[in-house]
Amino acid sequence: MHNPQIENNFTYHEPDRYKIDQLKMIRKEGKVLATMIDEKVPQSREKSIALTKLEECIMWANAGIVRNE
Repeated sequence: MHNPQIENNFTYHEPDRYKIDQLKMIRKEGKVLATMIDEKVPQSREKSIALTKLEECIMWANAGIVRNE
């Protein structure tokens, strides 16, 4: 059985110049938010989770850019 979603999700997607710019922009803005969280939130489990979830958010957003036309 052929599942197009699995095929797409487990295939390398070479980003073109336009997509590379989008990926960089998302990472740049994510870094701004990560820095703010790091500066404003006391060291805690919650801070660690917030930064981890932000990393996940950026990863999924970038995957969405390269996986979809």
